[in-house]
Amino acid sequence: MAETPNRPLSPHLQVYKPQITSVLSITHRATGIVLSLGVVLLVAWLMAAAAGPEYYAAAQACAGSWLGYLFLFGFSVCLFYHLLNGIRHLFWDAGHGFELETVTRTGWAVLVGTVLLTAIAWILGLSVMGRL
Repeated sequence: MAETPNRPLSPHLQVYKPQITSVLSITHRATGIVLSLGVVLLVAWLMAAAAGPEYYAAAQACAGSWLGYLFLFGFSVCLFYHLLNGIRHLFWDAGHGFELETVTRTGWAVLVGTVLLTAIAWILGLSVMGRL
């Protein structure tokens, strides 16, 4: 049996300097998980609405609490980020935007767009509800 040479192992995340491409890739996966959990809660909220006024009131009390608003805010950030980064990936799938400068520029555009769309959605939503 041949001996395996004593070669170094592949470097891990602790060795690499984080780059915008790697950070956005990991974040894209994480936001997908958060969105999946949020959809489960959305279905639970819809089921509570269908179950009757007392169940709906309980669901609204949870969603209207500070913790509910915090989750809704986080969910909206994840939604806009995942949307914009997904559009960026669609361009990559079509073979566009692979130049290093373009990848970096579109990565920052995803982050700026996420902040802007989240702010616009919350300002509009709170103003419609009369809470702003």
